Amino acid sequence: MTPQIAIKIIEAIANCFYVYILMIFVRCLLTWIPNLNWENFILKPLKESVDLYLDLFRKFIPPVGMFDLSPMVAVVVLYILRNAILYGTIYLFALLGFLE
Repeated sequence: MTPQIAIKIIEAIANCFYVYILMIFVRCLLTWIPNLNWENFILKPLKESVDLYLDLFRKFIPPVGMFDLSPMVAVVVLYILRNAILYGTIYLFALLGFLE
């Protein structure tokens, strides 16, 4: 494996996290639109995939008034997880000699 391929793999991992964080952001923005049809063929997969992750945090973080703070905590946890995975991948690739 060349260093360019290893770097592309690392970038792909980082981009996957960024896309999911963007999905969380879009989901939160869409909750402000009243009477939105969540059964739409585009919105339903977005809602289901994001709520699956957010429900883990909603169990422990109650809403404050009408505000749900669980997405903010979920995004912070995603950033921490992203950094741990990226640094671990970089370390592993360097250990195996794919990165110099």
